[in-house]
Amino acid sequence: MADLKKIVDDLSAEGAALDALVADLPIEQWALTTPAEGWTVAHQIGHLAWTDRAALIAATDEEAFAAQLAEAWKNPLGFVDEGAEVEAQRPPNELLADWRTTREKLAEVLLGVPAGTKLPWFGPPMSVASMATARLMETWAHGRDVADTLGVSVEPTDRLKHIARLGVRTRNFAYTVNELTPPADEFRVELTAPDGSVWAWGEDEAQQRVTGPAEDFCLLVTQRVHRGDTALQAVGTDADRWLDIAQAFAGPPGSGRGENAAQTGGLEAAGAEAAQ
Repeated sequence: MADLKKIVDDLSAEGAALDALVADLPIEQWALTTPAEGWTVAHQIGHLAWTDRAALIAATDEEAFAAQLAEAWKNPLGFVDEGAEVEAQRPPNELLADWRTTREKLAEVLLGVPAGTKLPWFGPPMSVASMATARLMETWAHGRDVADTLGVSVEPTDRLKHIARLGVRTRNFAYTVNELTPPADEFRVELTAPDGSVWAWGEDEAQQRVTGPAEDFCLLVTQRVHRGDTALQAVGTDADRWLDIAQAFAGPPGSGRGENAAQTGGLEAAGAEAAQ
């Protein structure tokens, strides 16, 4: 069973880490182009503010979220970019203040949702732990886009374990969204954590295996890096194929990024559901 408080606390810490990167940015740097095509720093923060607000509505007002969902499906391939664009037009200080308030309220609300509740979302309904994990995943991934834009080195933390776990548990989703049949066999995934320990999932005897740095795996499943730019290793045909298509976010197959090239797009507004 997932520790909801631990996930929410780590979500808050991830938001604070990104907040620290942009809190003192000169206004002109909010207009810098990030690795996500067409998105500036303002778009990145705007997207997180928009999505955190949507998650807050999903957790507090199902009827209002249903109306938002219906509006989104009028433009299913563009509503994420539209939301980011609207938010990016706001003055940076106003946008940042709104994101701070929203993410703090979201953390508080998620901890109060009754156990067993499934929250509506743009993909399948999600457990509260999955919603918090998805928000953490997006915050971290978009934070990396911002950090790369600003030329800031980000030290990996043990918060990556939540993202890595989501990446592992969405293996079948990655196959399905690419119109492939998920393998019947379980995979063994062994990732080296930032502190040098090993995070592992799956049976130790599994023939299909993935190993490498946890940070590389998280960058791959959020499609922030090309597989060729990672130190990840696959043993077995199915495991090797998975590393080519892995994605831990909902929506159609991501465009990924070219080897040694800039990211070609941002995350969708949904984290793929993974049972916690």
